[in-house]
Amino acid sequence: QVQLVESGGGLVQPGGSLRLSCAGSGFAFDRWGMTWVRQAPGKEREFVSSISTDGTTSYADSVKGQFTISKDKAKDTVYLQMNSLKTEDTAMYYCAAGQGSLPYWGQGTQVTVS
Repeated sequence: QVQLVESGGGLVQPGGSLRLSCAGSGFAFDRWGMTWVRQAPGKEREFVSSISTDGTTSYADSVKGQFTISKDKAKDTVYLQMNSLKTEDTAMYYCAAGQGSLPYWGQGTQVTVS
């Protein structure tokens, strides 16, 4: 059974930092790219960042230079380091297995910047 469990969200002041984690199980984690997606209240889900199996990263323009995605294959975990947080970064953050096509999703972790 595929599971993705996010953690690390919370309430932070503008300018602060958070590191989100997403632990995967039930699938060959090192054979999948991983993606972070967020959804703010009243808005559609939007791509945040992804990392491919070879470590190639991609970011939405809105978070480039602010967020960093990384992957620890030994721990089957993907991270999203978020710095200089802004109120507009407030959203539910989801990790998903895949890139483009995202067949597996976690339950999300709430990030509130206020």
